[in-house]
Amino acid sequence: MRHYWSFYWPLALTGIGLVLSMQFQNATLARYPDAVRELAVLALAYGVYGFFNAGLQFISQLTNVYARSSFALARTRKFVWAAGIIMTLPLLLIATTPLGEALVRWIFGIDQTLATQVAFYLVLKCPLIILNSHRHMTTGLLIQARLTGWVTISNFIYLGVVVVGLITGFSLDLTPPIVIVGSEILGVVTLIVTLKIIRTKFYELPDLPEHEQVTYRELTKFFIPVSMTGIMFALSRPVLYAFVARTPNSIPIIAALRITFDFTMLFQQAANQFRHFFISFGFDDLKKKKRFMVLICLGITTLMLLFVLTPLADWVWGSVMGIPNELMILAIEALLVMCLMPVAIVYRNYFHSRLMAVRRTSGMAYGSMARVVSIFLLAALLQNFGLLTHTTSASILVFSFVVEAVLSQWFYLRIKSAPVK
Repeated sequence: MRHYWSFYWPLALTGIGLVLSMQFQNATLARYPDAVRELAVLALAYGVYGFFNAGLQFISQLTNVYARSSFALARTRKFVWAAGIIMTLPLLLIATTPLGEALVRWIFGIDQTLATQVAFYLVLKCPLIILNSHRHMTTGLLIQARLTGWVTISNFIYLGVVVVGLITGFSLDLTPPIVIVGSEILGVVTLIVTLKIIRTKFYELPDLPEHEQVTYRELTKFFIPVSMTGIMFALSRPVLYAFVARTPNSIPIIAALRITFDFTMLFQQAANQFRHFFISFGFDDLKKKKRFMVLICLGITTLMLLFVLTPLADWVWGSVMGIPNELMILAIEALLVMCLMPVAIVYRNYFHSRLMAVRRTSGMAYGSMARVVSIFLLAALLQNFGLLTHTTSASILVFSFVVEAVLSQWFYLRIKSAPVK
């Protein structure tokens, strides 16, 4: 159990360090004159950008699984370059062409001015796709070598650079997109350099080489389903926002949901580290590992409840971050619903780990597709009856994770019970 804790807690802090940058972004935008609109624009822009960026989220897992020999590492590196470029090109087209801007207007039901603001964010965010692909690959190598403490340190360096960039940009009275995206790019570049220095000094390939003849086809077969899983996760918010945007008083609700969902990512990232946990430690001694999972899940849920049920939420979002009071009330009510999320996420990630371990990641993709379909159907139904609010939107998101978890379990059990050929 001691080894589990020493491996896990740095990874949990890594997720927190990365997601905290979003909280500082929200706090910065809250200090601009039209804060509600600025937060809504960023929410919509991030929804589109996240669709492509999330496709690369599992590169660290792919690297952890496959880059276990010199040959496999070199091939994985080339694969990551190609994946980054492929994901960047469609985002660039959406950001720079009239057709792309029209598509954004149609999806979210927004006016020309708002769509132009969203498109400007997307232009600035394009380089982040390729940068993040290399960040994930190097992170995967360090996790493979169980150097999770160094991963945590490097990610908090990233957070520090982002915060300094946000403060500096705001002090210089730069426009919100320049401040937000500029600080993020500066932070990611610093993070990549830091990770590469750590890797040069401390990383060694596994003593027992594996995948010495891995092919691009094999990498693609593993990557496409997990990439689809990430993309479907990134689609969750835009699909929800697309229906919310068509309700009365939609801008404050979208802005409040951005605040709530970004905050819950602090805890979701901690729960997501169980994918790496099982890849690294395997599935023996399951009773102890499941007990460890339950303890973490209870801890995450307790922290969320403490935040939302005590004056802490008012202090952090109101006094510290300066979120307008009308948005803070909506965000707190939505967050109370999201306290149900950790159970579904941890349960889902256990079976994601199982599917990745047997390299049958298609089950993850189908589960994530079902999650997005459930969001679409429920959001459409509630909007039709005038019941789509900030709290019902949060409920839809939680329920969609339950759907994904159940399907992931079903696919794994089906694979497990299949006769050996």
